[in-house]
Amino acid sequence: MLQKLLNNKINIIQLIFLIGLLVLVRAFENDLFYDPFLNYFKEENTTVYPEIKSFNIFISLFFRYFINTVISLAILYVIFKDLSLIKFVSVLYLLFFVLLIIGFYILLNFFDESQKMSLFYIRRFIIQPIFILLFIPGFYFQRESEKK
Repeated sequence: MLQKLLNNKINIIQLIFLIGLLVLVRAFENDLFYDPFLNYFKEENTTVYPEIKSFNIFISLFFRYFINTVISLAILYVIFKDLSLIKFVSVLYLLFFVLLIIGFYILLNFFDESQKMSLFYIRRFIIQPIFILLFIPGFYFQRESEKK
């Protein structure tokens, strides 16, 4: 009983630490990543995309997605302690990144500013750890369904 309580405390501390890392990535996004769209989407009446360096933005998006993915995978491991699940989710993260970055590239290069909200949402999925919000309840529900 005491060991189980201690393990839960360690898991909670690990989760708080990992969530803190996600918060730090968000807090220092201006310093860590090249993203001219951060200010562009904060302004309400902008019509022309900002000047961007294509190579830099794609490297920056990859780097940010990679950091968020590694932290998210660590969170999933702390919660579920299942390496096969982590391997599966890693493949999903890779697939999602490829699809999202292709969509981002197409919207950025082949469509005008009238599609800026589509670009905003695709970019949001790349730069924010949104998938973890879907995976945790999904895998928890699956695990509880298997117990029955």
